[in-house]
Formats: sequence, structure tokens, C-alpha cells
Amino acid sequence: MVVRMARENDAWGYDRIQGALANLGHIIAPNTVKNILKRHGIEPAPEREKRTSWATFLKAHWEVMAATDFFTVEVWTSRGLATYYVLFIIHLSTRSVHIAGVTTAPNGVFMEQVARNLTDIDDGFLLSKAFFIMDRDTKYTDEFRAHLDQECVKPVRCPVRAPNCNAYAERFIRSIKDECLDRMILFGEESLRRALREYIAHYHAERNHQGVDNRLLEQLATVSSLDEPIHRRERLGGMLNFYYREAA
Repeated sequence: MVVRMARENDAWGYDRIQGALANLGHIIAPNTVKNILKRHGIEPAPEREKRTSWATFLKAHWEVMAATDFFTVEVWTSRGLATYYVLFIIHLSTRSVHIAGVTTAPNGVFMEQVARNLTDIDDGFLLSKAFFIMDRDTKYTDEFRAHLDQECVKPVRCPVRAPNCNAYAERFIRSIKDECLDRMILFGEESLRRALREYIAHYHAERNHQGVDNRLLEQLATVSSLDEPIHRRERLGGMLNFYYREAA
């Protein structure tokens, strides 16, 4: 129990752990706590607190944290095959996703407009968010990050070659590629935008998510009866399917 308390509470010193154990009926000396932690290679509270893990940081700021990333899609156009860059944002707590931009030229002008849209006072996706995880891609320009700072959204840049630090965004890319985009041949920008719209609608309201106890992100209304017939809602020609009964 001593080790568990120390690992779950970085700021707790020997006396604090001793007191918490006393609440549970275990009476030991602070020096005993010290020796137990030393045997398990756990440092005193000040050193532990300085080394807050990434997982602890995420959990502590869950509700006010979002992450972003780009993924690319090959699209056939009148001028041949073109690479489109899709920029998206994911809110870590709810897993909701917003497509922030689609372009063949993710330059500084594009990124500055994205920053303004994301922090718009009326409907910006980053309203009420305090931290914004991103990798070190040069597309996230100084001006882009400065605008976020100005709007009280702190950019948090991942270490170099550390995809696990942005694991939620990486997982979304895998989902949309495996379930949708890698299975389609896209002709023109509008076909890409349509596929993105359909997948995002499916992702939010029709797809179960293992990361949130295998539930839908947007809960269904109560079903009136199990005797009601089962219907199928299909998107993108049946590539994405959802089964439901009529609600009450």
C-alpha cells in the first residue's frame, strides 16, 4: 500500500503517506515508509513531483486538452494525382473530432486562418481548451502557435519521434484510414470532403468506441420496444453501417 500511495500521489511525502495509512488502521513510522520506498526505487516526494508522467499530465488536464495532427490523402484531379493534407482536432475527454482544414498547400496563410477559426469567439473548437498537443511539424508555424498563445491556448509540442505522446490523434488517423479512406478512390476535392463529412457523422453518432467503454459518443434516445424492427443506416454506399430501432 505504501508503494501504491507513492505512485498515485507524486507530492505525498513520508509523513503524508504515514498519515494516510493511519486512516486505514496501519500504524508505521515515517522512516519505515522511507525504507519501503527506497527498496522499490521510488524517490522522495520533491523528486517524484518533478517527474510527472505524461499519462498523469493528460489525466489532470483531460477536459481542457485537445490534440491535432495532419494526415494525407491521394485524390485524382483533372491535373492528375494530388496529395491533400487534412488537419483535424480531437478533444481528449470526449473523443469528439473536428476537421479544421483540407488543402494541397498547408502554408503559413492556411495555418493562420485555421488558428483564427479554432479560437473564434462564437464557435471555435478550442473555446474552453487550455492545452493543445501537436508534433514538431514545421507546418505548425511560429505565427500559428503565437496566435494560440494569445488566445490562452497553450501549444504543447511533443518530443521528436514520439508518436505515443499524441496517441489519441494517431488512433483517429488509423480509424479513418482503415475504415474509410483507404477503401475509396477519390475523384476531386469535393469527393474527399464528402467522405470526411460522412465519416465524421458516423464516428460521432454511429460508431462504438472502445476507449469510452465501447459506447457511442452521442447516446441514442431510449428504444421504445425490443419488438420494433431493426433498421440499417448506411453511408458511402454501405461502407459504413449503423443498426438501430425506432426510439420512443
